[in-house]
Amino acid sequence: MARIAGVNIPTNKRVTIGLRYIYGIGETKAEEICRRLEIPAERRVNELSDDEILKIRELIDSEYRVEGDLRREVAMNIKRLMDLGCYRGLRHRRGLPVRGQRTHTNARTRKGKAVAIAGKKKATR
Repeated sequence: MARIAGVNIPTNKRVTIGLRYIYGIGETKAEEICRRLEIPAERRVNELSDDEILKIRELIDSEYRVEGDLRREVAMNIKRLMDLGCYRGLRHRRGLPVRGQRTHTNARTRKGKAVAIAGKKKATR
């Protein structure tokens, strides 16, 4: 099993699919890495030589921000918004949708499980 950027890459998958297991590498970057290192897209991870794995590891370490560094950067960006007190920061702080979605209905993912309000039933006649 190949280990790249602290992630175990599944051996029986194609290289472009396996690289996507690394946080920060998606379809486009995985294909770009294979193209730059001249690794065929159909090749499986278990068919890679140690030299090719080393080249992939070096390329990712030198040119891409992945895993811990990327997670840290995203967290710092969100923290910066919250410290500034801007609208997006306030939405993050309150745990509400940030990108303008409606909250009257829906938004349950961000708001959490619905809580019933006591005494809200309609009065009977």
